[in-house]
Amino acid sequence: MKHRKISRRPALAAPLAVAAVSAFAFGVAAAAPSTAATPTVSTVGTTAAALPTVDMARVLAAAQVEPRCGQRSGLSDNTSTIRVQSALKAKGIATTADGWYGNGTTSSYTTWQRRLGYSGIDANGLPGPTSLTKLGVNRFTVTHKVTAGSTTDSYGGKRVNTRTKNMLQAADNLLPRWNFSLSQGSYNPGGVGASAGTHDGGGVVDISVSGLSETQRWQQVKALRTVGFAAWLRTPSQGFSYHIHAVAIADPDIWQKDGGHIARDQVCDYYIGKNGLASHAADNTPTSYRMPFTWWERYKGL
Repeated sequence: MKHRKISRRPALAAPLAVAAVSAFAFGVAAAAPSTAATPTVSTVGTTAAALPTVDMARVLAAAQVEPRCGQRSGLSDNTSTIRVQSALKAKGIATTADGWYGNGTTSSYTTWQRRLGYSGIDANGLPGPTSLTKLGVNRFTVTHKVTAGSTTDSYGGKRVNTRTKNMLQAADNLLPRWNFSLSQGSYNPGGVGASAGTHDGGGVVDISVSGLSETQRWQQVKALRTVGFAAWLRTPSQGFSYHIHAVAIADPDIWQKDGGHIARDQVCDYYIGKNGLASHAADNTPTSYRMPFTWWERYKGL
């Protein structure tokens, strides 16, 4: 707002009292000088208490290991899982807030996703960034977000999501002498019967090892595990032609069309040193090619 400049005429030779009356009569207040300090208005308000946080990556890892393997205190910060469970309870969805992301919590989270209007792969019981953020409104903030990205990305001509593509490229870069070649991608419901639905959703790939030596095959398994895949070399003795089967740990799009959870439960098998097959036999990977359990976001320090 602009202020008009008020022109003041020379003071008239009149008593001060009369001048004051005249000034008020024309709507101009003659302010007397003041030595009082001008009061200041404090701009410091009361800061609202910060909301607690939920580590999405850790919750997803727990959601893929714990339904079959039971509660693993060393895997997730159970506080994050409890906050998710408590928020579900607050929404009127029956949930036990005990820090164990078991089948009960998976079912409860599916109910939440369906309430938001999701179905199919988007109601798989695994927290996605949007559904988890909405669940946390006024309750918690989401840290270490996991995003699948585009579900129509590709690697070597096979369909994968962006997160899986980035993971494959990182693993590929660890072995510069040859390139990874996918024999089956993701989002391929019913594509290969022997895969038992594990490739229906995102995060799961098969990798050809054709032309590679035994050592190179195991090096490839190690590289994939390094960046956050649960990966195994499949062999003829297991009933397969040689190839590597890999599941991107903590991928929010792991899903099975028929309602099963084979790919999800393979992450549990990997966590406890099993082979990810129906036999749940010991992992056949030589010790020198094994890596600590991790996921992409942890590997990248995100």
